[in-house]
Formats: sequence, structure tokens, C-alpha cells
Amino acid sequence: MLAELNYFYGKPTSYGLYKQQYEDFIVIEELGFDLTGEGEHVLVYLEKKDCNTVFVAEQLAKYVGISAKNVSYAGLKDRQAVTQQWFSLHMPGQDTPDFSQFDLTGCQILQVTRHNKKLKIGALKGNRFKIALRNLTDKEEVESKLDLIKQHGVPNYFGEQRFGREQNNINQAIKWANGEISVKDRKKRSFYLSAARSAIFNDIVSQRIQRQIQQTVIDGDILQLSKSNSWFLSKTEELSLLQQRLQNGEINITAPLVGDSGLGTESIALTFEQSCLENWSCFTELFRKERVETMRRSILLRPEQLEWQWRDENNLDISFYLPSGCYATSVLRELIIENE
Repeated sequence: MLAELNYFYGKPTSYGLYKQQYEDFIVIEELGFDLTGEGEHVLVYLEKKDCNTVFVAEQLAKYVGISAKNVSYAGLKDRQAVTQQWFSLHMPGQDTPDFSQFDLTGCQILQVTRHNKKLKIGALKGNRFKIALRNLTDKEEVESKLDLIKQHGVPNYFGEQRFGREQNNINQAIKWANGEISVKDRKKRSFYLSAARSAIFNDIVSQRIQRQIQQTVIDGDILQLSKSNSWFLSKTEELSLLQQRLQNGEINITAPLVGDSGLGTESIALTFEQSCLENWSCFTELFRKERVETMRRSILLRPEQLEWQWRDENNLDISFYLPSGCYATSVLRELIIENE
């Protein structure tokens, strides 16, 4: 689905490869809060490769003798990568297990401690990425795009993994919305609803880029203070000042994660978003029935601490930090076209 979306800086002309080996894509999770060292939850920090997060959680549960439903994590991490992340095991009244005999191919336990709260999805500050790009065909263009990304950012698109293998989650969501299937499994319902809202968000951002208003504050926009969850509505008499604040990186334009309540925008911005939603009217009734809360998300993603170093003319190492819920693939798609 990403292939159909518009680019901030035009479609790249450089081809390249990534994830050619596990070590080419390193993800390090950062919770952003201190662990208490005591409590009902045993927290395990481990490094894994060629293992998906759910499978590792199941194996940890099996090792300590608890149900898999009592193991949680802050986010799903790539299988085809080297990733470091926390797992939370709910073990009230039990001693901290000895993990010295935990043996799972591709996994290494780095730290064990305790905490007084369950680790929930999204309960992390962000992720640090170290990525190797190989066989690049146009060093000059990649270098130019990196400079633009460092200065202005990239579209804050949801990545392909949000939509499931072969886009199964969004395809099932459409069938569910059209009454072709019923979905009773709670986890599947959540996945399908998330996929639908993410696809709509991506489309609105893409249409904004197509109309060349991705970096223009329009009347009635809902704006977000940078690095904050504070939101406010743009007013006609403030557009000039708000435009300057946008260019200075103080605020971000947002687009909706559509639910069963109003969009929140007004005037020109509301008209624009409503026109985008005409293509997604099949979900209106489903969102209402499921009582999905409307939320807002920045349309722009600014990778933090973006650095890069060329190994040679065709191979590049890049590193950056992204807040929780943002996708490294959205950064990479602005740089290169991935070779098949």
C-alpha cells in the first residue's frame, strides 16, 4: 500500500537493498521511564533475531510456567532484524525465575528486573535504528535526500506491517465493514480496525502532499505542539504566525485516525478531510458500532539524531531515533526504491 502513496520529495531514483542479513537492521527499544526493581511483574530485556515478538513471549511463558496471556510487551518488533526489547511477565507472589537455562535460538537475555506495572502496547518512548543500505545506485541523490529529511522530515505513514501479510488485515477489515464476514476474535477485531484507520490516515496525508499543502497551515487545521500531546485549532487571523511556527519546527499539522466522533477540524481543513473520507465511507458504520475514538496524528515525522556514514560509493550506514508508533520504513521509502 505504501507504493501508491505520494512522496515528500518526489519518487527516489536510487535503488538499493536493506535487510540482506539480520545485522543490517538493528532496533533498540527505549521505554523512557525507570523500572521500580520490585513488584508483581518480572521484566526481561532480550536481544533476538529471526524470532517474532509473539513467539518469544510464548516461549518465555512456557519457560516460567505461566499462561502466554500473562506476558506482555510494548510493541511488535521485526523478525528479520536484530532487535532489543522488554517483555513483562505477570508473576505475583513468585520469586524472580532463574533464566540462565533459557535456551531459544537467536535470543539472548540481557537483563532481568521487576516492575510494579504491566508493560502495555505503546508504553515506550521510542526506538533507535541502525540500518545498513546496500548496492545503492545513486550516492548523490541519496545524500541530497538525507539532507532534506534531516531538515524537514518525511510523511508519517504507517508501514506495511500495519496492514498484515499481503495486506490481509485491511482486506479483512473491508470485508467486515461490508458485512461479508463477522469477526469475533478480539485481537483480530483490533488488528482490522487499526489497519482501516491507518490506511485512511495514510491516504489523507498522501492527498495533502498531492495538493502541495503538506507544509502549509490551512484554516481550521488541528495542530500539535512538537514533542507534546497538546493540540489546538488554527484560526484565520493566526495563519501567518502559525506558518512561521511550522517552519521553525515548533508545531505539526495533524490528520485524523478516524473513529465514531467528529474530526475536530473546521472550515477549509474540515472540507478537505471530508472529501478524502468519501473513498472510505464503508467504514463509517463499523467505526460507530465499535465505538472507536477519533484521534489525531502528526502528518510529519522528523527522525531524531539522524546520522549517516558511507562505507564506499554504494553502501551506507544510517542511524536515527523515532518516537513510538513511527516506522523506519517510512524514512527509507523517501531515500530509495527497494530492489526486489
